[in-house]
Amino acid sequence: MSNAAKFLSEGDPYYSFELCKNILSQDPQNPTALNLAGVSAFQAGLLEESLNLLEVAVYFEPDNPEFQTNLGNVLSKLGSKDKAIAAYKKAMTSNSSYIESFFNYGLLAESLGRLDDAVTALRKTTKICPYHSPAWHALGNVYKTLERLEDAKTAYQKAIKITPNSAVARTNLASILHELGSFKKAKEECEAAIKIAPDLYEAKYNLGIALQELEEHEKAIECYEDVLLAKPNHAAAAMNIAYSHQQLGDLETAALKFTQATRIDPSFAQAHANLADLSLQQGKPENALTICNEFLLRFPGNTTLLAFKGITLCDSGKIKSANELFNFKTLLKKQYVEIPKKYSYLHDFNTALKKQILAHPTLTPSPQSHATRKGLHSGELLNKKNSAFTDFESIVWNAVKNYKEKINKYPKHPLSLKIFRKLRLSAWGVVMTRSSHQIPHIHPSAWISGVYYVKVPKFTEKSRTEPPGAIVFNKAPSHFHNKNEAKTFTVKPEEGLLILFPSYFYHHTVPFETNEKRISIAFDLIPL
Repeated sequence: MSNAAKFLSEGDPYYSFELCKNILSQDPQNPTALNLAGVSAFQAGLLEESLNLLEVAVYFEPDNPEFQTNLGNVLSKLGSKDKAIAAYKKAMTSNSSYIESFFNYGLLAESLGRLDDAVTALRKTTKICPYHSPAWHALGNVYKTLERLEDAKTAYQKAIKITPNSAVARTNLASILHELGSFKKAKEECEAAIKIAPDLYEAKYNLGIALQELEEHEKAIECYEDVLLAKPNHAAAAMNIAYSHQQLGDLETAALKFTQATRIDPSFAQAHANLADLSLQQGKPENALTICNEFLLRFPGNTTLLAFKGITLCDSGKIKSANELFNFKTLLKKQYVEIPKKYSYLHDFNTALKKQILAHPTLTPSPQSHATRKGLHSGELLNKKNSAFTDFESIVWNAVKNYKEKINKYPKHPLSLKIFRKLRLSAWGVVMTRSSHQIPHIHPSAWISGVYYVKVPKFTEKSRTEPPGAIVFNKAPSHFHNKNEAKTFTVKPEEGLLILFPSYFYHHTVPFETNEKRISIAFDLIPL
């Protein structure tokens, strides 16, 4: 038995398996030999034999956490996820200190999207063994998915402290640092990762992003070129090279690289929009409009290109067509919500929402991938049952049902070209105070978007067309190269007000001039 274990530990599962079979020929009910044979078969790629052996092993010793964990590993590999979960849970119940059962269950839970379970299992792993670097790394990945950025940062840092030469952990930490706005630190982590693993293209890509944020465009281009050497079909790298050339004033090369990105991935909406914007910069609005129209013929209703088409229509002098695309009267819906039955007053409902938003573990100051600046932005709010968010979700679905019925009356409008039957609702909280605002943005992955106002400070300047905290629609981002501005529409927020609008409507908010909080819930209806 010891020789079989020795060969397995030295990387020879085949010979280990043969030795185990010899042992079992003389003692077929030896649970230790059955387990070792099962692990050897698993590592040798003999999954069915491994499964049979481990099932017999746990038959003889059902409370052995090692046997149950090994069985869970095989079941997971074979795709029997529910049975794998049962095996891991049996192991965890049998011995609450057996690390591998918690760690492997955490990894499986993450892969199945059971992120809260993954957090619990991986935190238990790190509690049992604070120096378990893979568990800290995996925990960082889960926190990243949950948008708990500070927690992800801490987890990655602990993994790196234990295993300084983990290039992947450093690369993942860099992506979190970038999201938190720490561009120099992100650059340093990427450089350290590349020093450890020179061929890790993900680190070079993340380094390129950090360098662009630091306006070191020549160096960024070098990084992205290395990425394309390793991954010739990396469309985002080609697009980012184009962007840096555009920032450096080399518009011809930028056009070539944007075109390269669109050829690598013809469905890459952002690359097409950037190419159209470059045409505006070159004084070719008709060419920009052609790019938008050709893309929309292939991908009707695409949010990114509908938004940019509106901009190009204005620059092409087609104001009537632009106004039809941005028909606020028809496409923007305002309504005051009906109070859920369990609440006596609107204030009670909003107070419940406010408390849950302010206590949400994902609230992060100004994450870079979102539009909020000098304010707080949460991750997903709708993953907890029996909360005020459940009531809010029902309100939104009812509003969307009515909105879809309204849109159906305009079958020729681009928004109606794709009335999606199946939609997923995603919502997040935004907390603003003095100087807080949102920069102009769209919601590219969504079809319909909206906002609900939970708490709104009192406005004193009634005469202003854009009062502090107001939401303004149809003003393009300042980095676009359009010469003409489209007609805008402003909505003054009120507590209890819900707004629905097409996700291709650019929108931003006017900075606050008060220390009071403005709390809202933004949401997307995402096609499935």
